[in-house]
Amino acid sequence: MTRRSIFFVTALLLLFSAVTSRSYAQTGPLPSWNDGTAKTAITAFVGRTTTQGSPDFVAPAERIAVFDNDGTLWTEQPIYFQFAFAIDRVKAMAAEHPEWTDTEPFQSVLAGDTKGVLGSGEKGLGEIMAATHAGMTTDAFATTVREWMATARHPKFGRPYNELIYQPMVELLAYLRANGFKTFIVSGGGVEFMRPWVEQAYGIPPEQVVGSSGVVTYELTDDKPVLKKEAKIEFIDDGPGKPVGINRFIGRRPVFAAGNSDGDLQMLQWTTLNDGPRFALIVHHTDAEREFAYDRESHIGKLDKALDEAGTRGWMVVDMKADWKTVYPPGNQ
Repeated sequence: MTRRSIFFVTALLLLFSAVTSRSYAQTGPLPSWNDGTAKTAITAFVGRTTTQGSPDFVAPAERIAVFDNDGTLWTEQPIYFQFAFAIDRVKAMAAEHPEWTDTEPFQSVLAGDTKGVLGSGEKGLGEIMAATHAGMTTDAFATTVREWMATARHPKFGRPYNELIYQPMVELLAYLRANGFKTFIVSGGGVEFMRPWVEQAYGIPPEQVVGSSGVVTYELTDDKPVLKKEAKIEFIDDGPGKPVGINRFIGRRPVFAAGNSDGDLQMLQWTTLNDGPRFALIVHHTDAEREFAYDRESHIGKLDKALDEAGTRGWMVVDMKADWKTVYPPGNQ
């Protein structure tokens, strides 16, 4: 070969190598995670538990991964998004309820008085949720949720609420599923509120969503069967309720759990305080510029006891600012 031919072939090989390396870097696991302890720990755990012959191998049927939703898979500040939905529903329904103009907590909602709404306590918040979530069929409620998702906008970001999902966590869900894990949402949020949109957002089907629920009754109206939502609480899937919900609706103890607040503490304990390989992950909100920064003193998503316990239990605390290259999917920053 001539010197020119050798140079040409060498250049092609270098170009091919560069393209191949760049493609691998872009399509490798967890591309929106910065290289570091968190990413390494996750991929190492998945490698150990899915490799035949490994002492930590977990059979596919036992590869259960559970994720909190609010603050773990999508933003939860300045108020839980389901409560923002309920407030918007009060405003939309106000014309049908003139008595709300001088009845608390609805009066505060219509006046935009957030302090007044929160000051009404659990009783007032329960009245708001009952008025906006009950008295309709489950199908009608799902339609209302989808319509709200399509039109409502977050006050800080000006984006639809279902665009404020965390890209790194969406990648983590996909990575786990690609390695034989079955992913579930286990959230304090309402199960009927989450099911209409989570499959498109996270790839998690509605039957793999565990959440708080109200009483639902069956009716046959004009030979059409319907399920109707009542203003009664059936199950609260938060705090110690999460392990109960996992047992009731999943039936297997998870080997992987992710949360972000003290409301997830018992779920993380239930997952990790057991024999065999276990992994617990806490999303720590440290990025005030790209999202929000809060933990111990927050009125939403308080992270105090679980943060302390993470240090003693060896749970992985993900620093949102340091560990994530991006927060939201492309175009939603």
